[in-house]
Amino acid sequence: MADHETGTAGEEIAPQVRSIYGPVDLSSVPAFAGGFINFGDWQGISLDRAPTTEDRIRSERNLYRRVLRALGPGAERARAVEVGCGIGLGAALALAEFSFAAVTGVDVHPDQLERAREVHADLLAREPERLRFVRGAAERMPFAGGEFDRLYSVEAAQHFLDLTAFARESARVLGPGGRLAVTSFFLPDDTGAKVTALAERLDSFATGLDRPHPLPALLDALRGAGLTDVRAESIGEHVWPGYDHFLAHVELPVTWPRNFLGAYRDGLLDYYLITARRPAG
Repeated sequence: MADHETGTAGEEIAPQVRSIYGPVDLSSVPAFAGGFINFGDWQGISLDRAPTTEDRIRSERNLYRRVLRALGPGAERARAVEVGCGIGLGAALALAEFSFAAVTGVDVHPDQLERAREVHADLLAREPERLRFVRGAAERMPFAGGEFDRLYSVEAAQHFLDLTAFARESARVLGPGGRLAVTSFFLPDDTGAKVTALAERLDSFATGLDRPHPLPALLDALRGAGLTDVRAESIGEHVWPGYDHFLAHVELPVTWPRNFLGAYRDGLLDYYLITARRPAG
Protein backbone atom coordinates (compact mmCIF):
# COMPACT_ATOMS: atom_id res chain seq x y z
CA MET A 1 0.00 0.00 0.00
CA ALA A 2 2.76 2.43 0.85
CA ASP A 3 4.32 2.11 -2.58
CA HIS A 4 1.15 3.36 -4.25
CA GLU A 5 0.72 6.27 -1.89
CA THR A 6 4.31 7.41 -2.09
CA GLY A 7 4.70 7.42 -5.80
CA THR A 8 5.38 4.20 -7.68
CA ALA A 9 1.91 4.43 -9.17
CA GLY A 10 3.28 7.31 -11.19
CA GLU A 11 4.94 4.87 -13.58
CA GLU A 12 1.45 3.61 -14.45
CA ILE A 13 0.25 7.02 -15.65
CA ALA A 14 0.06 7.32 -19.43
CA PRO A 15 1.93 10.44 -20.62
CA GLN A 16 -1.19 12.18 -21.94
CA VAL A 17 -3.10 11.45 -18.74
CA ARG A 18 -0.22 12.84 -16.70
CA SER A 19 -0.25 16.00 -18.79
CA ILE A 20 -3.98 16.63 -19.14
CA TYR A 21 -4.75 16.08 -15.46
CA GLY A 22 -1.55 17.72 -14.25
CA PRO A 23 -0.80 21.36 -13.43
CA VAL A 24 -3.71 22.61 -15.54
CA ASP A 25 -6.92 21.79 -13.68
CA LEU A 26 -9.18 20.19 -16.31
CA SER A 27 -12.15 20.61 -13.99
CA SER A 28 -11.90 24.37 -14.53
CA VAL A 29 -12.38 24.10 -18.32
CA PRO A 30 -15.78 25.50 -19.44
CA ALA A 31 -16.67 22.28 -21.26
CA PHE A 32 -16.54 20.55 -17.85
CA ALA A 33 -18.35 23.24 -15.87
CA GLY A 34 -19.04 21.95 -12.41
CA GLY A 35 -15.77 20.07 -12.04
CA PHE A 36 -16.95 16.47 -12.45
CA ILE A 37 -15.07 15.98 -15.75
CA ASN A 38 -17.65 13.79 -17.47
CA PHE A 39 -19.84 14.20 -20.54
CA GLY A 40 -23.04 14.02 -18.54
CA ASP A 41 -26.37 12.25 -18.55
CA TRP A 42 -28.77 14.67 -20.24
CA GLN A 43 -31.95 12.65 -19.86
CA GLY A 44 -34.71 14.97 -18.66
CA ILE A 45 -32.78 18.14 -19.60
CA SER A 46 -34.37 20.10 -22.44
CA LEU A 47 -32.33 20.37 -25.64
CA ASP A 48 -34.83 22.77 -27.21
CA ARG A 49 -33.09 25.82 -25.79
CA ALA A 50 -29.60 27.07 -25.11
CA PRO A 51 -28.18 25.06 -22.20
CA THR A 52 -27.17 26.83 -19.01
CA THR A 53 -24.22 26.16 -16.75
CA GLU A 54 -26.74 24.75 -14.29
CA ASP A 55 -27.88 22.28 -16.98
CA ARG A 56 -24.30 21.18 -17.51
CA ILE A 57 -23.68 20.62 -13.82
CA ARG A 58 -26.98 18.77 -13.50
CA SER A 59 -25.97 16.45 -16.35
CA GLU A 60 -22.68 15.58 -14.64
CA ARG A 61 -24.36 14.90 -11.33
CA ASN A 62 -27.06 12.86 -13.09
CA LEU A 63 -24.44 10.57 -14.60
CA TYR A 64 -23.14 9.81 -11.13
CA ARG A 65 -26.67 9.24 -9.88
CA ARG A 66 -27.34 6.75 -12.66
CA VAL A 67 -24.21 4.80 -11.77
CA LEU A 68 -24.80 4.89 -8.03
CA ARG A 69 -28.40 3.72 -8.42
CA ALA A 70 -27.10 0.78 -10.46
CA LEU A 71 -25.15 -0.41 -7.43
CA GLY A 72 -28.40 -1.51 -5.82
CA PRO A 73 -29.85 -1.05 -2.34
CA GLY A 74 -28.06 -1.18 0.98
CA ALA A 75 -25.84 1.87 0.52
CA GLU A 76 -26.31 2.94 4.13
CA ARG A 77 -24.28 -0.09 5.21
CA ALA A 78 -21.88 -0.26 2.27
CA ARG A 79 -18.22 0.57 1.98
CA ALA A 80 -17.67 1.94 -1.53
CA VAL A 81 -14.62 2.71 -3.64
CA GLU A 82 -14.56 5.02 -6.65
CA VAL A 83 -11.85 4.14 -9.19
CA GLY A 84 -10.62 7.27 -10.96
CA CYS A 85 -12.17 9.69 -8.47
CA GLY A 86 -10.65 12.90 -9.85
CA ILE A 87 -11.23 15.78 -7.46
CA GLY A 88 -13.74 13.77 -5.47
CA LEU A 89 -17.02 15.48 -6.29
CA GLY A 90 -18.67 12.17 -7.10
CA ALA A 91 -17.48 10.63 -3.84
CA ALA A 92 -18.99 13.54 -1.92
CA LEU A 93 -22.26 13.13 -3.85
CA ALA A 94 -22.30 9.43 -3.01
CA LEU A 95 -22.04 10.23 0.68
CA ALA A 96 -24.55 13.06 0.64
CA GLU A 97 -27.27 11.55 -1.56
CA PHE A 98 -26.81 7.79 -1.24
CA SER A 99 -25.65 7.59 2.39
CA PHE A 100 -22.83 5.10 1.94
CA ALA A 101 -21.21 4.11 5.20
CA ALA A 102 -17.86 5.18 3.74
CA VAL A 103 -16.39 6.10 0.36
CA THR A 104 -12.76 5.78 -0.69
CA GLY A 105 -11.64 7.67 -3.78
CA VAL A 106 -8.64 6.21 -5.59
CA ASP A 107 -6.83 7.96 -8.42
CA VAL A 108 -3.51 7.42 -10.15
CA HIS A 109 -2.74 11.14 -10.52
CA PRO A 110 -1.20 12.91 -7.50
CA ASP A 111 -2.34 16.36 -8.67
CA GLN A 112 -5.95 15.24 -8.76
CA LEU A 113 -5.70 13.79 -5.26
CA GLU A 114 -4.17 17.00 -3.97
CA ARG A 115 -7.10 18.93 -5.44
CA ALA A 116 -9.57 16.46 -3.95
CA ARG A 117 -8.13 16.91 -0.48
CA GLU A 118 -8.25 20.68 -0.84
CA VAL A 119 -11.83 20.76 -2.16
CA HIS A 120 -13.11 18.44 0.56
CA ALA A 121 -10.90 19.57 3.45
CA ASP A 122 -13.87 20.37 5.70
CA LEU A 123 -15.60 17.05 5.06
CA LEU A 124 -12.35 15.12 5.53
CA ALA A 125 -11.80 16.84 8.86
CA ARG A 126 -15.40 16.43 10.00
CA GLU A 127 -15.94 12.81 8.94
CA PRO A 128 -12.54 11.18 8.37
CA GLU A 129 -14.03 7.74 8.89
CA ARG A 130 -16.43 8.22 5.96
CA LEU A 131 -14.20 9.77 3.25
CA ARG A 132 -10.60 9.27 2.22
CA PHE A 133 -8.52 9.67 -0.93
CA VAL A 134 -5.79 7.19 -1.82
CA ARG A 135 -3.29 7.03 -4.64
CA GLY A 136 -3.36 3.91 -6.77
CA ALA A 137 -3.90 2.56 -10.27
CA ALA A 138 -7.02 0.80 -11.50
CA GLU A 139 -4.84 -2.16 -12.41
CA ARG A 140 -3.15 -2.38 -8.98
CA MET A 141 -5.31 -1.10 -6.16
CA PRO A 142 -3.72 -0.52 -2.73
CA PHE A 143 -6.46 -2.30 -0.78
CA ALA A 144 -6.96 -5.57 1.03
CA GLY A 145 -9.02 -8.33 -0.53
CA GLY A 146 -12.74 -7.99 0.12
CA GLU A 147 -12.38 -4.50 1.57
CA PHE A 148 -15.41 -3.04 -0.23
CA ASP A 149 -19.09 -3.79 -0.79
CA ARG A 150 -19.47 -1.53 -3.83
CA LEU A 151 -17.08 -0.43 -6.58
CA TYR A 152 -17.90 2.20 -9.17
CA SER A 153 -16.10 4.22 -11.82
CA VAL A 154 -17.43 7.16 -13.82
CA GLU A 155 -15.81 8.04 -17.15
CA ALA A 156 -12.32 6.87 -16.21
CA ALA A 157 -12.09 3.44 -17.85
CA GLN A 158 -11.17 4.98 -21.21
CA HIS A 159 -7.82 5.81 -19.58
CA PHE A 160 -7.16 2.41 -17.99
CA LEU A 161 -4.07 0.68 -19.32
CA ASP A 162 -5.27 -2.90 -18.84
CA LEU A 163 -8.94 -3.89 -18.58
CA THR A 164 -8.10 -7.44 -17.57
CA ALA A 165 -6.02 -6.23 -14.64
CA PHE A 166 -8.77 -3.79 -13.64
CA ALA A 167 -11.36 -6.56 -13.68
CA ARG A 168 -9.14 -8.85 -11.64
CA GLU A 169 -8.49 -6.13 -9.06
CA SER A 170 -12.17 -5.23 -8.89
CA ALA A 171 -13.08 -8.84 -8.13
CA ARG A 172 -10.33 -8.99 -5.52
CA VAL A 173 -11.26 -5.88 -3.53
CA LEU A 174 -15.02 -6.62 -3.58
CA GLY A 175 -16.35 -8.76 -0.79
CA PRO A 176 -18.81 -11.63 -1.38
CA GLY A 177 -22.03 -10.26 -2.84
CA GLY A 178 -20.30 -6.99 -3.75
CA ARG A 179 -21.52 -5.01 -6.73
CA LEU A 180 -19.74 -3.10 -9.49
CA ALA A 181 -20.92 -0.31 -11.81
CA VAL A 182 -18.73 1.28 -14.48
CA THR A 183 -19.68 3.86 -17.07
CA SER A 184 -17.57 5.22 -19.91
CA PHE A 185 -17.28 5.17 -23.69
CA PHE A 186 -16.14 2.05 -25.52
CA LEU A 187 -16.03 0.65 -29.03
CA PRO A 188 -19.03 -1.62 -29.65
CA ASP A 189 -16.62 -4.24 -31.04
CA ASP A 190 -12.91 -4.64 -31.77
CA THR A 191 -12.98 -3.88 -35.49
CA GLY A 192 -9.60 -2.43 -36.42
CA ALA A 193 -11.11 -0.02 -38.91
CA LYS A 194 -13.06 1.66 -36.13
CA VAL A 195 -9.88 2.25 -34.15
CA THR A 196 -8.34 4.00 -37.12
CA ALA A 197 -11.47 6.07 -37.77
CA LEU A 198 -11.65 7.22 -34.15
CA ALA A 199 -8.04 8.38 -34.22
CA GLU A 200 -8.77 10.35 -37.39
CA ARG A 201 -11.81 12.08 -35.88
CA LEU A 202 -10.92 12.51 -32.23
CA ASP A 203 -7.63 13.90 -31.05
CA SER A 204 -7.97 12.25 -27.64
CA PHE A 205 -7.73 8.84 -29.34
CA ALA A 206 -4.99 9.96 -31.69
CA THR A 207 -2.77 11.10 -28.81
CA GLY A 208 -3.46 8.15 -26.56
CA LEU A 209 -5.35 10.07 -23.90
CA ASP A 210 -8.39 7.87 -24.56
CA ARG A 211 -7.84 4.19 -25.35
CA PRO A 212 -10.00 2.36 -27.90
CA HIS A 213 -11.19 -0.34 -25.53
CA PRO A 214 -13.83 -2.64 -27.07
CA LEU A 215 -16.81 -3.28 -24.82
CA PRO A 216 -16.58 -7.08 -25.24
CA ALA A 217 -13.04 -6.97 -23.86
CA LEU A 218 -14.26 -5.50 -20.56
CA LEU A 219 -17.25 -7.83 -20.31
CA ASP A 220 -15.06 -10.86 -20.96
CA ALA A 221 -12.50 -9.62 -18.44
CA LEU A 222 -15.13 -9.20 -15.73
CA ARG A 223 -16.48 -12.70 -16.34
CA GLY A 224 -12.95 -14.08 -16.46
CA ALA A 225 -12.27 -12.52 -13.06
CA GLY A 226 -15.15 -14.51 -11.61
CA LEU A 227 -17.84 -11.82 -11.53
CA THR A 228 -21.39 -12.76 -12.48
CA ASP A 229 -24.53 -11.03 -13.77
CA VAL A 230 -22.31 -9.02 -16.12
CA ARG A 231 -24.49 -6.66 -18.12
CA ALA A 232 -23.99 -3.64 -20.39
CA GLU A 233 -26.58 -1.00 -21.19
CA SER A 234 -26.10 1.56 -23.95
CA ILE A 235 -26.83 5.08 -22.68
CA GLY A 236 -25.28 6.97 -25.59
CA GLU A 237 -28.61 8.54 -26.50
CA HIS A 238 -28.62 10.25 -23.10
CA VAL A 239 -25.01 11.42 -23.37
CA TRP A 240 -23.81 12.45 -26.80
CA PRO A 241 -26.67 14.64 -28.17
CA GLY A 242 -26.89 16.64 -24.95
CA TYR A 243 -23.14 17.06 -24.62
CA ASP A 244 -22.83 18.20 -28.24
CA HIS A 245 -25.72 20.62 -27.73
CA PHE A 246 -23.83 22.12 -24.81
CA LEU A 247 -20.56 22.34 -26.76
CA ALA A 248 -22.35 24.20 -29.54
CA HIS A 249 -22.88 27.04 -27.08
CA VAL A 250 -19.38 27.04 -25.57
CA GLU A 251 -16.31 28.76 -26.97
CA LEU A 252 -13.89 25.89 -27.64
CA PRO A 253 -10.17 26.30 -28.37
CA VAL A 254 -10.41 23.23 -30.65
CA THR A 255 -13.28 21.78 -32.67
CA TRP A 256 -12.62 18.02 -32.51
CA PRO A 257 -14.80 17.36 -29.40
CA ARG A 258 -17.83 18.06 -31.60
CA ASN A 259 -16.92 14.83 -33.46
CA PHE A 260 -17.99 12.59 -30.57
CA LEU A 261 -21.62 12.81 -31.62
CA GLY A 262 -20.85 11.84 -35.21
CA ALA A 263 -18.66 8.96 -34.08
CA TYR A 264 -21.53 7.69 -31.94
CA ARG A 265 -24.07 8.01 -34.74
CA ASP A 266 -21.74 6.20 -37.13
CA GLY A 267 -21.35 3.30 -34.71
CA LEU A 268 -17.69 3.90 -33.93
CA LEU A 269 -18.21 4.18 -30.18
CA ASP A 270 -20.98 4.26 -27.62
CA TYR A 271 -21.44 5.12 -23.97
CA TYR A 272 -22.26 2.21 -21.66
CA LEU A 273 -23.24 1.43 -18.11
CA ILE A 274 -21.73 -1.91 -17.10
CA THR A 275 -22.76 -3.77 -13.97
CA ALA A 276 -21.57 -6.97 -12.35
CA ARG A 277 -21.61 -8.81 -9.04
CA ARG A 278 -19.20 -10.91 -7.03
CA PRO A 279 -20.90 -14.18 -6.06
CA ALA A 280 -22.00 -14.36 -2.44
CA GLY A 281 -20.59 -17.81 -1.86
